[in-house]
Amino acid sequence: MNAKATAGADNLDDARPQRVRKPLYTAPTPAGAACLYADDPAPVVEARYRRIWETSMREMPFVNGALSVAAIGFRRYRGDWVGAVITPWFLNLFLLPGGGTLWSDLASGDRVRIPFPVGELEFIADFDPGGDIPAYQYCPLFAPVSQFATQAAALAAAEEALSALFAVLEPVVVEGAAEAAAPAAEAPIPPRRAFLRKVVGHRS
Repeated sequence: MNAKATAGADNLDDARPQRVRKPLYTAPTPAGAACLYADDPAPVVEARYRRIWETSMREMPFVNGALSVAAIGFRRYRGDWVGAVITPWFLNLFLLPGGGTLWSDLASGDRVRIPFPVGELEFIADFDPGGDIPAYQYCPLFAPVSQFATQAAALAAAEEALSALFAVLEPVVVEGAAEAAAPAAEAPIPPRRAFLRKVVGHRS
């Protein structure tokens, strides 16, 4: 092909429309502030997951039939609501908006690091403007939940996780100057914090 023909081919390529790669799905971004919960949101959360359990999850192979749905321990922390949710397919920490300083409006799948007394933990946002709970954020603890033989065992794990979440680390008292000079990293990890590290991972 001569130079003139080659130039013509190049011009033809330039004239072709360029394909723009787009993601198959883009999560919706909240258009405004999330609906705030003035009262304990546990009943609403529990009702939602009971409905999901009854209508669409019972036949799934990964569910644990020994467990039932429970939303426990919800309390206000820095103005927002934090608690734990147990279902036959997961055990997670939940954050819902209460008008406080922890909450931020995010698109589904976005991740955010949230400070607690035990340290920062990563939560994942879920946003569905048409849902009965339009927006919440969760921190996965167990999924699936096959290790729990009874509901009581799952409840104990959820309560321990919440206790660890709000545990304030106490200074380690040592005797002697040599011991006092030991690096802080060598101090024993309190049992509740060790538990939370085990189930969700501690990220510095």
